[in-house]
Amino acid sequence: MHKSGFVNIIGNPNVGKSTLMNSLIGEKLSIITSKAQTTRHRILGLVNGDDFQIVLSDTPGVIKPSYDLQSSMMDFVKTAINDADIIIYMIEVGESGLKDEDLYNKIKSSTLPLLLVINKIDLSNQNELEDQVEKWKNKLPNAEIFPISALEKFQVESLLKRIIEILPESPPYFPKDQLTDKPERFFVNEIIREKILLNYKKEIPYSVEILTEEFKEDDKIIRIRSIIMVERNSQKGIIIGHKGSALKKIGIQARKDLEAFFGKQIHIELFVKVNKNWRSNQNQLKRFGYK
Repeated sequence: MHKSGFVNIIGNPNVGKSTLMNSLIGEKLSIITSKAQTTRHRILGLVNGDDFQIVLSDTPGVIKPSYDLQSSMMDFVKTAINDADIIIYMIEVGESGLKDEDLYNKIKSSTLPLLLVINKIDLSNQNELEDQVEKWKNKLPNAEIFPISALEKFQVESLLKRIIEILPESPPYFPKDQLTDKPERFFVNEIIREKILLNYKKEIPYSVEILTEEFKEDDKIIRIRSIIMVERNSQKGIIIGHKGSALKKIGIQARKDLEAFFGKQIHIELFVKVNKNWRSNQNQLKRFGYK
């Protein structure tokens, strides 16, 4: 008997969805920073065993959209509820509900197996945690509750065990040696974008999209050429920095992570281009995979 299913992680920004996914997979597939809206796409990661395949889905944090890119991000979340076999609704200690009431009600009324994961319990105490568990038992009586620390990998193994137990019977959806549904260039883009999120403040990281124009791999080296798209000329200057120093720093940090990710030497070239108002341009959003 073989079991397979789509296990989709949904929650507000910064509750630790990407950390949990990476922890369950044992690989860094989703980028993680302390900034909201770090995850923009829906990223599938596969956990394979001899008699099971978990298709995990990391989704953008639930927000009220204020421009077209954010609306597309929320479409990914809605799709994740519709095609799930198991829903992981992830919160952190002290949270009271999703930022979208309709979405919350949809999860509440769903007949699918629902695992409520209370994350970051390492930042809490026993009394606070017991209060939280009691509160959520009343709010979501259908849910199984798992207090965890995704960062410390505390109780992640017992969550994984439970997911495997309740997976539906099914043949695998993807080849067993596959780790994700995304191509290599996607992870190049995400790693560069992570470095921008970590190094720049205010609006800059949210105005950026990455396009990898060249990915040439041979036995020992991968040659990469990527374009950092910004919305305004002033942002271009900030990304490049004085005599190119800021851009060089991004390149060095990205190269280090890319070499660890691909297990090969990396040669990376970065360029910056202005792509006015791409976040509100339907054609551009399609080009970057948001449609």
